[in-house]
Amino acid sequence: MSFFGGSTSTLPMAGQPDMQARKEAVKASIREELAMQNAQELMNKSNEKCFLKCVTKPGSSLSSSEETCLSRCLTRYLEAFDIVSKTYVARLSRERSERVAQAPSS
Repeated sequence: MSFFGGSTSTLPMAGQPDMQARKEAVKASIREELAMQNAQELMNKSNEKCFLKCVTKPGSSLSSSEETCLSRCLTRYLEAFDIVSKTYVARLSRERSERVAQAPSS
């Protein structure tokens, strides 16, 4: 019995590539949604942290020193995130390569 309620042996083989394409499309959509969620969380956290650090006396407008502080803080926050992201991606890539190299060949 398959996930969709029918027996997998009754599905035509021609439908398999179509099913695979749909699976890949769903995976891509989920990846995009997660990326958007992560970006939103990054912006919320950076805004919150930088606001607390730079705006000591909230008012109706920002002073020039507050604007400068916020700009620098957000820039540094994003630079740090970029470094961590690149390092993480490189690590995942290296680990994936190591697994492929260690896998027994058929």
